[in-house]
Amino acid sequence: MNISLWIVQGILGLGFIYSGWMKAFKFEKAKTSWPWMSEVSRGFVFFIGIAELIGVIGLIIPQATNIAPVLTPFAAIGLAAIVLFGAVFHALRNEYREIGVNIVFLVIALIVAIGRM
Repeated sequence: MNISLWIVQGILGLGFIYSGWMKAFKFEKAKTSWPWMSEVSRGFVFFIGIAELIGVIGLIIPQATNIAPVLTPFAAIGLAAIVLFGAVFHALRNEYREIGVNIVFLVIALIVAIGRM
């Protein structure tokens, strides 16, 4: 079970590293891939990206170092909240294709959160 959770955490972490990095540091490039970014302030997108990157740190480091591993499920819950709010945002904008991605990440984050509790 532990190995399976590490694989799932790795997949989740890689997804959020990509997403967070693009939002925080590659705004112009990300804007071409994600049209919604042109209608939201750059500062807010940067905030979301940094929150995702910090969430990845909390997802991996505490469990890997065995220093306060109780933080790992909380990080997973935080990442789940980010994608849940993202799904609501996309639903309000009728961007249903984007909601599918949010649901996948939501389920993976909840698997990690429940598995690490």
